[in-house]
Amino acid sequence: MTLFHWIAVFGVAFIAGIINSVAGGGTLLTFPSLVWLGLSPIVANATSTAALWPGSLGGMWGYRHELRQTRTQLFLLIFPSIVGGITGAVLLRQTPPGVFARLVPFLILFATILFMLQATVQRWLRVHQHQHDGMRWLAGAAVFQFGVAVYGGYFGAGIGILMLAALSLLGLTDIHQMNGLKNLFALCINVVATVYFMTAGLVEWPVAAIMALGAVSGGYGGAGLARKLGPIVVRRTVIAIGFAMTISLFFKQY
Repeated sequence: MTLFHWIAVFGVAFIAGIINSVAGGGTLLTFPSLVWLGLSPIVANATSTAALWPGSLGGMWGYRHELRQTRTQLFLLIFPSIVGGITGAVLLRQTPPGVFARLVPFLILFATILFMLQATVQRWLRVHQHQHDGMRWLAGAAVFQFGVAVYGGYFGAGIGILMLAALSLLGLTDIHQMNGLKNLFALCINVVATVYFMTAGLVEWPVAAIMALGAVSGGYGGAGLARKLGPIVVRRTVIAIGFAMTISLFFKQY
C-alpha cells in the first residue's frame, strides 16, 4: 500500500468514527473502502471488525450507570451473543472468497436498508412497547439474539437496530439502557469474531491499527462537527454512501 492508501484508510476510519458518534453505520464506509483499496472481501471484513470493536467498548462504558440498573436476566443474552458471533465468524471463513465477493453488494444493501429504517422502527417501538418479563419472551429473545450475532460475526453492519428491536420487545423503554446493552452485546460479538479472525490469519493488522486510530480520533475529535451537521444530515450521508457502494460493487462483481 502506498502513502496515499494509508492516508485514505485513516481518513475513512476518521469519518466512520464521526458517523458512529452520532448515527452509527460506520462499517458501511470502512468495509467497502477496504475492498476498493485492494483487500479481499473476507480480509476486509475481518480487518474492519478488528479495527472498529473498541467503539463498542467505549459506548458500553459511556452507559455504565444505566447498565448497573438493568435487570440481571437480560445479561443472559451475552451467551447467545458470544456463541452466535463465533459461529458467524467460522461461517465467514468457510465461505469461498468468490461466493462472499458476490454476496457483498447484497449484504451492504441489506445493512443500508436497516440503517435507513432505524428511525422508523424506533418510533414504532416507542408506540407499541409492552412489558414482557416472562422466561418465554427471554428465551425467544435469546434465539433472536443468536441469529443477530451470527449475522454480526459474518458481516455485522446493521446489527444495532436489530438488537434495539429485540430489547424493546422485552419491555425496555430507556433508550440509554438499551444502547448500553446493545453496545455490550456488540462488543461480545465483535471481540470473539476478532479473536477467531486473528487466529485464522484474516486480519491485516497494520491496516486495522491505522483504522482503529482513525476511528477513535474521529469519534472523539469529530463529534462536535457531527453535532453541528445534525443527525439527519449524517444519516442521509451514510444512506447515500451505502447505496452508492452497493451499486458500484454490484457492477464490479457482476
